[in-house]
Amino acid sequence: MAASKPVEPAGGGAPAGLSRCSWRLVLGAPILLGAGPSTCGAAGGAAREGASERKTPEGGASPGPGGDAGSGQPDGPGHEEMSPLGRAQAAKNKGNKYFKAGKYESAIQCYTEAISLCPPEKNLDLSTFYQNRAAAYEQLQKWTEVAQDCTKAVELNPKYVKALFRRAKAHEKLDNKKECLEDVTAVCILEAFQNQQSMLLADKVLKLLGKEKAKEKYKNREPLMPSPQFIKSYFSSFTDDIISQPLLKGEKSDEDKDKEGEASEVKENSGYLRAKQYMEEENYDKIISESTKEIEAKGKYMAEALLLRATFYLLIGNASAAKPDLDQVISMEDANVKLRANALIKRGSMYMQQQQPVLSTQDFNMAADIDPQNADVYHHRGQLKILLDQIEEAVEDFDECIRLRPNSALAQAQKCFALYRQAYTGSNALTVQAAMKGFEDVIKKFPKCAEGYALYAQALTDQQQFGKADEMYDKCIDLEPDNATTYVHKGLLQLQWKQDLDKGLELISKAIEIDNKCDFAYETMGTIEVQRGNLDKAIEMFNKAINLAKSEMEMAHLYSLCDAAYAQTEVAKKYGLKPPTL
Repeated sequence: MAASKPVEPAGGGAPAGLSRCSWRLVLGAPILLGAGPSTCGAAGGAAREGASERKTPEGGASPGPGGDAGSGQPDGPGHEEMSPLGRAQAAKNKGNKYFKAGKYESAIQCYTEAISLCPPEKNLDLSTFYQNRAAAYEQLQKWTEVAQDCTKAVELNPKYVKALFRRAKAHEKLDNKKECLEDVTAVCILEAFQNQQSMLLADKVLKLLGKEKAKEKYKNREPLMPSPQFIKSYFSSFTDDIISQPLLKGEKSDEDKDKEGEASEVKENSGYLRAKQYMEEENYDKIISESTKEIEAKGKYMAEALLLRATFYLLIGNASAAKPDLDQVISMEDANVKLRANALIKRGSMYMQQQQPVLSTQDFNMAADIDPQNADVYHHRGQLKILLDQIEEAVEDFDECIRLRPNSALAQAQKCFALYRQAYTGSNALTVQAAMKGFEDVIKKFPKCAEGYALYAQALTDQQQFGKADEMYDKCIDLEPDNATTYVHKGLLQLQWKQDLDKGLELISKAIEIDNKCDFAYETMGTIEVQRGNLDKAIEMFNKAINLAKSEMEMAHLYSLCDAAYAQTEVAKKYGLKPPTL
């Protein structure tokens, strides 16, 4: 699809071996080098202690004078001979009975008595009593009291998982997202990423924090023009886009014109034609201003200028400015149908980036209705269908694109990728084999299509055919030596294949050298630095990626990664907890 960023599975997305659940990697779950693409850190393992709702109070924390810590009786003969700890345990046991009966106020009174009776040097027992009282407060939804008692419990027993998790939930209820994240990060590390409940809470809080920060940052961000390579890659995904076509001979300059009719266009002093000239010269910063001149003058190329300006607004990440221009082009019934269809494709892609799939689908369907012979509509709608996991419909769209443009190498490569995805997720060995043969046919038929090699390399990596995948990435680099994302993928392959950290980082650094605006490279570098334990360096990389993000959704994801790394630094300072590193 086309929006501020083209959807290209060979670049800008999550690579095989480093999936988009990378917040777990940033929290410290180790990359399983050599594992397939469905592996995501240590997630998905059997839950350890605490996987339930953790609503029940604790039993005894340490043995009392007579043996079992829970053996003391709350009342009855011999009560006066019990030790202070025994009396405290008896009060706690009485509180547990009230708790199980749903009498939480009475349970709180008993736990309070246990706290007052317990000798101050009995840290573990005291921490249990505070945690139990917090559990009772939780049932009454007294979140401030829950957080306070859990804090006491953690001060007495810094690695007390139940208290940390209960406090995390209380902070969530109190909208203390930063504090919640720090607590649940500690829990994830202590439980070795084996508890789904704590990991889901971490995921939830990171997403909320990321969205909040991205909304504020994106609103006030400075527009940033992508690299020339990115812009050229974006426009190469269209074949029926009038605004990306080269200037005609009669449009270029006065000295090229020797016919009276041709000279008249220059005398009009068209801002749009100047913008097109700047585009050919890769002088992209002047395109919006020149298009604006054409629009304000209501020149003959007004529809083209509106679409060109909207396109560059999308490229610099200013969707709110792009939308009115796209709306106007779409509503111009006397405009060239190719312009209107292209505007619908771009608006539909913008909606998808904004996570509005219904509006996106409507725009693509309208484009197909008004311009059914436009191959771009089916090509980009096919990519939308892949994102929506509607693989059969995606294949149908790619087939229609190929019917209209038999030499569309991109559509044929992406059709193969869609068929491979369908076969891989269905675990059908025969269809996987057929899809892999399809890639071979595409690169044989279109040996100069870098996208074909890149998508084939991803499929080969999934199949753990690492050597051949490496060869495919080399073919990509030969064809497009300035494509930074290919170097990132090749670098990740070295990690998964050979566990060669130095070579992987060297290739990703090369990507940044080629394109210092490649947010994907900075994001990947940051994730690897977390795995190496270099949290400050990781945060630096994530912040660079944040400043380059081309959509609010991308920025929210990057903030989630950055916040996860920052939470780790705080947990390391407070509790001395560090996850395993590479």
